[in-house]
Amino acid sequence: MTPAAAIGMAREREADLVEIVPNAVPPVCKIINFGKFKYELAKKDKLQKKHQHVSLLKELRFHPNTDTHDFEFKVRHAKRFLAEGHKVKATVVFKGREITYKEKGEVLLARLVESLLEVSKVDQAAHMEGRSMILILVPERKKKIEVKPEAKADAKPVAAAGAQAPASTT
Repeated sequence: MTPAAAIGMAREREADLVEIVPNAVPPVCKIINFGKFKYELAKKDKLQKKHQHVSLLKELRFHPNTDTHDFEFKVRHAKRFLAEGHKVKATVVFKGREITYKEKGEVLLARLVESLLEVSKVDQAAHMEGRSMILILVPERKKKIEVKPEAKADAKPVAAAGAQAPASTT
């Protein structure tokens, strides 16, 4: 159909001639209300954005001499970030003459990878960037990961305030 005939048909129906696929040969057009067409497109875009998951890059910073408790604390943070579906960037920052002990940073990052092995995989292996050693981990998609706070199993109940301990006789 010629463009003039299509425009004439659209005017008869009191609607608009909207070009749907301009690159096709011949171009595909529809006779519809243009305002309604724009509204439907906006609605579809909004729905797609709603179902889209944005993956963030969370960073954990270490030093070559990071203590065990600090390391375990940051490992718990990394597990939580990975459970939420974010990438984790682990950085070992070398200050001053610490740069001569790069192997300490490699050992630290290897311990991190080992402790997060069941919830993540290595996206980028450890490498140097300036005075920092960087490693990037991504969440493992095989199973749903649930992180729960750890309760102490060996905790003993506290005696009631009114109760007295038996007196010992010697």
